[in-house]
Amino acid sequence: MRLSLLDRSRTRAGSTDAEALEATVARAVHAEQAGYDRFWVAEHHAVPGIASGTPAVLLAAIGARTCRIRIGSGGVMLPLHQPLVVAEQFLVLDALHPGRVDLGLGRSLGFTPPVRRALRRDHEDADTFEDDLVELRGYLDGTADITARPATTGAVPMHVLATGRGLEVAARLGLPVVVGGPILDSPDLVPALTAYRRDFLPHAGSASRVTVSLDVLVADDDATARELALPEAWAMARSRQTGEFPPLEPVRDIRSAPWPDQVRRRVEASLERTAAGRPEVVRRRLEALAERTGAEEVLASSSTFDRDALIASDRMLRDLI
Repeated sequence: MRLSLLDRSRTRAGSTDAEALEATVARAVHAEQAGYDRFWVAEHHAVPGIASGTPAVLLAAIGARTCRIRIGSGGVMLPLHQPLVVAEQFLVLDALHPGRVDLGLGRSLGFTPPVRRALRRDHEDADTFEDDLVELRGYLDGTADITARPATTGAVPMHVLATGRGLEVAARLGLPVVVGGPILDSPDLVPALTAYRRDFLPHAGSASRVTVSLDVLVADDDATARELALPEAWAMARSRQTGEFPPLEPVRDIRSAPWPDQVRRRVEASLERTAAGRPEVVRRRLEALAERTGAEEVLASSSTFDRDALIASDRMLRDLI
């Protein structure tokens, strides 16, 4: 089982966006020292709780501070970009950090209507995701009608951040998938993964491959781990109430805030989806998930207000696998 981290550059109450980006780079350095396989960053636009909307720029900074760990996007939202531009960005990264770059690709159009308008995606467009993936792959592997620059000797691996239809697209194109979110708890997950593997059409020798992504936090005891998971669960619940995804808050401030019944239910549901606990509890949770899904890799998308506690959790998690 390979083990990787996804960092969303979460902002924190009382800190600047620049500090959030610095923390992401520092976490990547720690992840490499701890022996993680990959370190991925995400693309979110104009979200108060997330500092970075440009994975390629942030990955350039991370690549310059690390030397071994694979770096990648989890992911670039392809409907928001021209495939050639994405190819050029990641070919630059690959030229600077050869053999270390992964390109995860999703299809989200933006968090709120104003953001979608700013991205020029506030109207109904034809779904070109599959065609765009094919075009992008052509630029990356040098088979397109034009040569994307810089030309490199190796290809940048592509991964599809997949739900139901995304799994079907990935199978047809012979691409690996990253599966996360509510689908992990759905009874449809195993049949969907079975269909993905059954229908997989290899491309240039590729094989089906599944990565599962979920929040994971490890501490010396279960109660402490749940406290670490609380800031993210609280932010998710608050976003459903206010329509705005907020910065992470300290646990003491969350505990002293009003907890409407609906918010409490959402917080509890989010905590249940998180693999949070002492090492043996988290290990059993991940082993059960790996057995159910047949996944080859876990991508831990953890975050919490206390940055030192997050680094400690990362180290404890790395020791488990």
